[in-house]
Amino acid sequence: MKDTSVGDQKQLLLVDDDPNLILLVKDYLEFRGFSVVTAENGQDALHKVNTVNPDMIICDVMMPQMDGYAFVQQIRESPDTEWIPILFLSAKGQSQDRIKGLNTGADVYMVKPFEPEELVAQVESSLKQASRITRHQNRPGTTPTVTLQVPYDVELTPTELKVVQFVARGMANREIADELNVSQRTIESHVSNMLGKTGLHNRTELARWAIESSKA
Repeated sequence: MKDTSVGDQKQLLLVDDDPNLILLVKDYLEFRGFSVVTAENGQDALHKVNTVNPDMIICDVMMPQMDGYAFVQQIRESPDTEWIPILFLSAKGQSQDRIKGLNTGADVYMVKPFEPEELVAQVESSLKQASRITRHQNRPGTTPTVTLQVPYDVELTPTELKVVQFVARGMANREIADELNVSQRTIESHVSNMLGKTGLHNRTELARWAIESSKA
């Protein structure tokens, strides 16, 4: 049965230099109700982003002409496209590869080969997350312009930076602990330390500060 609960009007940009994978993933996502435009490398994808205006990008890492890292960096540097959720697909599955992908600007990092159902679940989750942020920002009575009072010289450890990036993506402490292969108590300790350093009151403020200060 075709599931269109999320994908009815959602346009995805799929970037990969493997025509077989493009065909497989495109067919599966379209069957699930998404509209999919494809590109064979980062350079090709950059041209299509401005015309397609995708709701989400699914991108390979290793590609000719322009790889996924360079492509995502350009997407994140432009105010017109920095908001787009990005999912990396890569055959490189080591911890340092995943960390590099997330630090480059990807919201999700999946390792090939992957289960199509998991890909769909990650896409739907990312789109719902983006929708929640948009609804919150546009909600009557919200005051997102209130300035957060944070010392300018706050320094985060490399681990704290990783944690706050996950917090900014809306992940719970348990999910972050699973992602970093540590205990939930360890993540809670990192969050508490960052609240102490910044003088912020809760995870919501911490996430907003991370985004506004370009740490996420």
